[in-house]
Amino acid sequence: MLRTGSSCRVALLILCGAAMLSQTGGVEPPTGRLPNVLIVTVDTLRADRLGAYGYSRNTSPVIDKLMREGVRFTQARTVEPLTGPALCSMLTSRYPHEHGGSRNGLRMRSGMASLPKALQAQGYRTSAFVGNWTLRDKLSGLAEHFEYYEEVISRRRWFGLVKGEATADDLNEAFDVWLDDHAGRHGDRPFMAWVHYVEPHAPYRNQKAFHGQLGFPKNQALGDKEKYDTEIAAVDAAFGELLEIAGKKINLDETLIVFASDHGESLGEHGYWGHGRHLYEPTLHIPMSIRWPGRVAPGTVDAPALLIDLAPTILGLIDTEGNAPFAGFDWTAVLDGGEPPMDRITRYQAHRGAVLSKHDSDLARKAGLLAVGLIEKNRKEIFRMERNRRWLFDLEADPKELDSLTRVNEHPTEGLLGWMRTVYEGLGEFDSTIPAPLDEESVKALKSLGYVD
Repeated sequence: MLRTGSSCRVALLILCGAAMLSQTGGVEPPTGRLPNVLIVTVDTLRADRLGAYGYSRNTSPVIDKLMREGVRFTQARTVEPLTGPALCSMLTSRYPHEHGGSRNGLRMRSGMASLPKALQAQGYRTSAFVGNWTLRDKLSGLAEHFEYYEEVISRRRWFGLVKGEATADDLNEAFDVWLDDHAGRHGDRPFMAWVHYVEPHAPYRNQKAFHGQLGFPKNQALGDKEKYDTEIAAVDAAFGELLEIAGKKINLDETLIVFASDHGESLGEHGYWGHGRHLYEPTLHIPMSIRWPGRVAPGTVDAPALLIDLAPTILGLIDTEGNAPFAGFDWTAVLDGGEPPMDRITRYQAHRGAVLSKHDSDLARKAGLLAVGLIEKNRKEIFRMERNRRWLFDLEADPKELDSLTRVNEHPTEGLLGWMRTVYEGLGEFDSTIPAPLDEESVKALKSLGYVD
């Protein structure tokens, strides 16, 4: 079921989520029942602005507590620093060149296996609550994967004339209504719910209610980096409210909670603000954690992880197999005490933004590829198509990626060339179905969100 709508709430609760988690930590979940699955993703949230990842400001008390009570992946990255492609990849455990939704506004191929489809086959009710225009079904093709898919579009951004997103409170209210219905009519069935918050996507608002929490004078004028922190604090409080809502209707001990972001955000590094165009760490490195008391022991995983790992890992933890092989890695054995794959090679891609015109549609996929990259043993290699330029960074010695180890015009390694060919050929498989240009309303909405080249 696809549903669109808008709603408004005004209360932001900071401590409620932490309190709910405190009540459930370390409790053995009942046997013989599949857990509820709650996935919460935050748009444009970089890992290093959270306390759990060492940030000094108190941006994220609820998120930090959740991560302390579960497993936190310290080296998690997205496969694509763009919302639509990344979240399609998260749910299908496939790379953008495999699912076809490689740019905002390009629908992924239909009929693919996915996490929600696999859970629904096991008796789960599945629902999604999204507040970003790029995730509307007509642009993404995501609704086919859920029993209930609600698009909450209630707010303008970038002073646009078209409403292109929702507030966190709007999404919490939509989830609350659905959960009431579930508890009342289907309480004997487990559910999977996915909530995607838009904050702290640009333009960053100065959330003055959180100045005290962050140590800012209440009426201080802030720069964009500080405004970004207030947005994180606001969405952290909204996440706490979501946990309070859920905790009143279900047992959080029987709920597997996943927290992640779709991608990070560049805050001026390499002379760039935003995301989507480059493969530097500020836009690739993401927070990612799994909490399930009694099943997942608290701790950290320091091996390389990807957003596409979540689907097979969730299915592995609840001992349920998917409908088809996934590209991601199942961390279940590692979480059960096995050796982590420290030498794992991880691969990435970046594409142009939204497809806005007929000309863009003709060149949508192959010509939209901007860069490919891979990381192997702290060595990160990037190849930029338009510049025919290669970079190689030692992430341990040079975490800010300032000094490339390559010489001018040096060719990519065979590993990166092979990955480039794989991505390019995969994108070419979609050439027979040229997408139609976006409608005028969608073009205006995506422009208002900054998704233009």
